[in-house]
Amino acid sequence: MQLVSSAPAGPPAAPEPRREKLLLSPLPRSPVLRACSVPVPSHRSPVQAWVESLRHHDDERRGLTDLHPDVFAVRPRLDILHMVAMWQKNFKRISYAKVKTRAEVRGGGRKPWRQKGSGRARHGSIRSPLWRGGGIAHGPRGPTSYYYMLPMKVRVLGLKVALTVKLMQDDLHIVDSLEMPTADPQYLLDLARYRRWGRSVLIVDVNEMPENIGTAAAGLKTINLIPALGLNVHSMLKHETLVLTLDTVTFLEKKLLWHDTRYSALYPFSMPYSDFP
Repeated sequence: MQLVSSAPAGPPAAPEPRREKLLLSPLPRSPVLRACSVPVPSHRSPVQAWVESLRHHDDERRGLTDLHPDVFAVRPRLDILHMVAMWQKNFKRISYAKVKTRAEVRGGGRKPWRQKGSGRARHGSIRSPLWRGGGIAHGPRGPTSYYYMLPMKVRVLGLKVALTVKLMQDDLHIVDSLEMPTADPQYLLDLARYRRWGRSVLIVDVNEMPENIGTAAAGLKTINLIPALGLNVHSMLKHETLVLTLDTVTFLEKKLLWHDTRYSALYPFSMPYSDFP
């Protein structure tokens, strides 16, 4: 037996309002003006830095550049920095200090008094190191060279650590080029002061220096220009801020990373450094 409901059939239920998913568009990323010139290992990712320009004071963020992590993000080894800095200070050092021995001092050819009978201590020359005005027994005998060499890998690691420390301390700035609108030294000083580059700036470029920046920095003691081949640990530690161009970053990555793989079992020793970039 079927039971029939006596309740009147109501109107059909209204469908639930459709909930539309709001798709948030991703924030626009700053353009990457330069990628790493050397492939980055799969387990690491490149670090990035802003690219600035010297054409105007406010032109500080033109885009981003990728920096190789094996050059600009290595372990900060302060012992390596100290070792390389001391090597740079000493390997060219020559000491010219020289003193005379008892054989080189003038005088003292005869015995000052007889050996026995006078009651005084026995002496054979007044130029003995025991006497005032006598020779020096174990003094410096210059010129003395303090030359020694560190292994190439230690020197390369010192450059990598110095670049990493500068980047981590926000003292490394990347510029697209060294073109300036004027050759006035005051413009360069005002630019460094406006961007808070500190009391001393080291500007590095692999190409020929433009005329304007060369003229502007010629009379300044706190802003120095050097080529990329002359970049060294001592200069980076001496200056508070380091400024590199995009071409210089590419040059440094190729040169420094080449040393990581230049030794191999099948290296052609008859043609040394044939794969030098």
